[in-house]
Amino acid sequence: MAVPKRKTSKSRAGKRRSHLGVSPKNIIEDKKSGEYRLSHHMDLKTGFYKGRQVLDPKE
Repeated sequence: MAVPKRKTSKSRAGKRRSHLGVSPKNIIEDKKSGEYRLSHHMDLKTGFYKGRQVLDPKE
C-alpha cells in the first residue's frame, strides 16, 4: 500500500481544496413585486418570467 513520505502541509491541502468553497446564491430583488428570487427563475408569487405571465399567480 502506498504511504506518503511526508506530511501534506496546510497550504498544499488548502490549494487542493480551493475549489470546494461555497459560492453565494445569485439572489436579486424582483423589479415588479419587490420580492427576492433567484435570477433566471420565475417569480412564484406573480407568475412572471422575463416580463411575461407564465403561470397563474398563487392566491
